[in-house]
Amino acid sequence: MDTLSYKTISANKVTADKQWVLVDAEGQSLGRLSSKVAKLLRGKHKPSFTPHVDCGDNVIVINAEKINLTGNKWNDKTYIRHTGYPGGQRSLTATELFGKDPARLVEKSVKGMLPKNKLGADLFRNLNVVVGSAHTHEAQKPTVINLNEFK
Repeated sequence: MDTLSYKTISANKVTADKQWVLVDAEGQSLGRLSSKVAKLLRGKHKPSFTPHVDCGDNVIVINAEKINLTGNKWNDKTYIRHTGYPGGQRSLTATELFGKDPARLVEKSVKGMLPKNKLGADLFRNLNVVVGSAHTHEAQKPTVINLNEFK
């Protein structure tokens, strides 16, 4: 057996096999859904995963308004931001953020599970969260993934 015949194949932008994936958030727990979506965006479920390359899929999340939070998280979980001025710290509870835009709740959760660098920003652009079941990416023919069977 010639050990030099084995070459480590590293994916790049050209060789990455990117697909469109549809995920239904109905009845899913927010954190568990987000971790699986982050794994899909990153491409960690593929054998050709390369840490420094965007080799993940484009993910469409539908029914963002039907997400679940366990325990008292609807009232206890807070989202903090700062305006940049002294005393400018603002916060929203999960209920208030959900009332403004349910899609932002899912987006913030998934973004927190992606790398904190330029690659993470590029990966986040591959995520589309939609309130309701109608989305604008029918032309891409996304494959439906059942997250209950996805590891």
